[in-house]
Amino acid sequence: MQLKKYCLSLTTLLLFLSSIQAQEFFKPSDHYNPGRVNGTIFVESAIGTIATFGLNYLWYKKFPHSKFHLFNDNSEWLNMDKVGHATTAYNIAAIQGDVLRWGGVRKGTASLIGTATALGFMSMIEILDGHSTKWGFSPGDMLANLAGCLLYEGQQLLWGEQRMGLKYSYHGTIFPAYHPNELGSNLPERMLKDYNGQTYWLSFNIASFLPASAHFPQWLNVSAGYGAEGMIGASQNPTEIDGKPIPHFDRYRQFYFSFDTDLYRIDGLSPLSATLLKTNRTFKTPSPTLEWNEEDGVDFHVFYY
Repeated sequence: MQLKKYCLSLTTLLLFLSSIQAQEFFKPSDHYNPGRVNGTIFVESAIGTIATFGLNYLWYKKFPHSKFHLFNDNSEWLNMDKVGHATTAYNIAAIQGDVLRWGGVRKGTASLIGTATALGFMSMIEILDGHSTKWGFSPGDMLANLAGCLLYEGQQLLWGEQRMGLKYSYHGTIFPAYHPNELGSNLPERMLKDYNGQTYWLSFNIASFLPASAHFPQWLNVSAGYGAEGMIGASQNPTEIDGKPIPHFDRYRQFYFSFDTDLYRIDGLSPLSATLLKTNRTFKTPSPTLEWNEEDGVDFHVFYY
């Protein structure tokens, strides 16, 4: 019995010490930490190399290559792909900036490197597209990438913090069943390819725009969202696929207003908890939502994501 109590006490102590070490590890450094920064550079270089070769040999290799060329896809997917590009670029920049701040890099330098990292990665994808006969370098995509990067860097220059962010949410739809090759045959693919189920949000942190004396909850946001539905094909819906007729679907845009959260802003969080909750900066919190669309007008959702 005594041995059992001793083991339990030792286990509790070890967990407590591990928790302290974890908290210290996730706490941003207040001075330049070469170990963290060098480790970050090594890991990200490896990830970037693997991503580049992986995209080239596992994806683009499946399709014929061509000389570099431009491709105008501004009429496709009711511009959902463009908003997706901006959201991806913004979040890459924000995450990179946070990682460098964790390593003790000065705020202005960290944000500039974060912006350059996002723009470089997104540009690499566009260049690969530019050498594929199926696609091409899209100026519209590139402008969207720039917009996402500028939203991040502009706020850093103006306020030294992010008061607005671009977020993503997804819900399942009926449309991939009609064209799984285009819209995805499983959940991970559909979350990337089914624009009908995706919604992109510009989320505003209310307290950031108010004086501290207002004592407004730091974690509460409001969001404006954009989505679209009824899309089986990029520019227009096919009437049949592989000999099977496709029902008619109207293609239309959706606009939303909703509440949201930035849970990592809650006062008193440990460094570990704050780091884990940073995922909430990328993914919108499900909440009551007001919708307006071109088909049905105004609609209210008690719980929307």
